[in-house]
Amino acid sequence: MDTTDIDALDQDDNDGEGNDALARTAGRGNAKEDRHFVTALARGLEILSCFRSGEKLLGNQELSERARLPKSTVSRLTYTLTKLGYLQYVEDMGKYRLGTASLALGSAMLSRLDIRQYARPYMQELADFSRTSVSLGMRDRLSMIYIENCRSQAALTLRLDVGARIPIAITAMGRAYLAVTSAAERSDILERVRELDDMKWPAIVDGVNRAVEEYHTLGCCTSFGDWQPDVNAIAVAFKPDNGSSILSINCGGPAFNLSPEYLLGEVKPKLLELVERLKAL
Repeated sequence: MDTTDIDALDQDDNDGEGNDALARTAGRGNAKEDRHFVTALARGLEILSCFRSGEKLLGNQELSERARLPKSTVSRLTYTLTKLGYLQYVEDMGKYRLGTASLALGSAMLSRLDIRQYARPYMQELADFSRTSVSLGMRDRLSMIYIENCRSQAALTLRLDVGARIPIAITAMGRAYLAVTSAAERSDILERVRELDDMKWPAIVDGVNRAVEEYHTLGCCTSFGDWQPDVNAIAVAFKPDNGSSILSINCGGPAFNLSPEYLLGEVKPKLLELVERLKAL
């Protein structure tokens, strides 16, 4: 099979659905109408982004479903990514794991985020005080991705680690991001959220609108059972003075152990103090 011409992937006759999905993900309208948009490259990156925290192996069928691309196209993409070292094929399982080239990219990105090293001891202090998980995150399309995470020594906390993804529109961390970003970016994000789940859209947009309002009245955003019925969390987003991207930091955990009153009354003041420290970087 000749895989040297990756541009040939752009010509797959059965890729209409894939093109639309990639275009929506990129927020660019129809990718074919943008002469600067390289669809083949976008597809390859979409395959790599299908791997989520805690998942080691994915097959072509799973990748096809997640990337919303034909399996034949996925097969050629995974072959090429394996040749380049971004994927590693596990023969006895018939599946792929992220390769060393992908890991190098992730490590380079994390090492560039100096704020992680500065924030960690303060995050750990807050986690121990509040008996919560305290996480620092950045936006990645329609998700927030954890770039640092600290847990208390409490018996029960959320088991989410660096690299974990959570939805942007129904979590406290994501809502805080939406509350402080520009109206134009928020509108674009929400339009893509609506395209993915039109049935749940009324409840989603109500939650986001409420979060934007409470950000001004409470100084933080909440998610009390909205993401998962048994999880409560609060979050604050901010933009460091050094001009880097918006970051969001949350405190959360099991609802039976963290009441809304406790999070807002006891934890919120210390979370706001932490954010003021980080904003000064």
